[in-house]
Amino acid sequence: HQNDLTFGLIYAWHENFTLPLSHDEVVHGKGSLFNKMPGDKWQQHANLRSLFAWMWAHPGKKLIFMGGELAQTTEWSHERSLDWHLLEYAEHKGTQDLVRQLNTIYRDQPALWEQDFDETGFEWIDASDVDNNVLSFLRLGAHGNHLVSIANLSPIPRYHYQVGLPHGGQWQEVLNTDAVEFGGSGVGNMGWATVRDESWHGRPAVAEVTLPPLGVVWLAPVPL
Repeated sequence: HQNDLTFGLIYAWHENFTLPLSHDEVVHGKGSLFNKMPGDKWQQHANLRSLFAWMWAHPGKKLIFMGGELAQTTEWSHERSLDWHLLEYAEHKGTQDLVRQLNTIYRDQPALWEQDFDETGFEWIDASDVDNNVLSFLRLGAHGNHLVSIANLSPIPRYHYQVGLPHGGQWQEVLNTDAVEFGGSGVGNMGWATVRDESWHGRPAVAEVTLPPLGVVWLAPVPL
């Protein structure tokens, strides 16, 4: 399904898009977002967290329907409340905390929204690494600010994975969907990427990172 994930960027600049995971997706026997995810329960939680991080980094405005942010396991119904009791479990509380963190970073990183509907606000880094199930892209703000999103959509951690960057310097891991506080396994980069001034992916610098299983990592440069 790698091409399904990249296809939307072919026509993303022709209209102004809202990205909805709407009411219609979680009713009438379609099941909850969580239950649409493949794998065992750990993988389902990891996949849902990755979906949200992919969505928040993707150009376009975001819309999710109530219950998704709790990783609700049952289908939504107008006859009862949300399954708030699920927040007693760390993995469900972790998904809620992730959505909160996504919103916080989104607000603080103009690269994620300033040029949503302009092709100058997005660049693929590598859309063709099918063998590793990895996709990476760059979001660009209007004033030279950047954010790199790297999605490892396989259940296998990728160590020493190299991603081209628009410039060197210090790059911080501002998001890791596999962080323990989100219910993940804690595979990652301890908050920082190892960056070298070496050409990679046709760019002047390269980050060597650990990609968590079924996880999304965001990198942002530290302001000078």
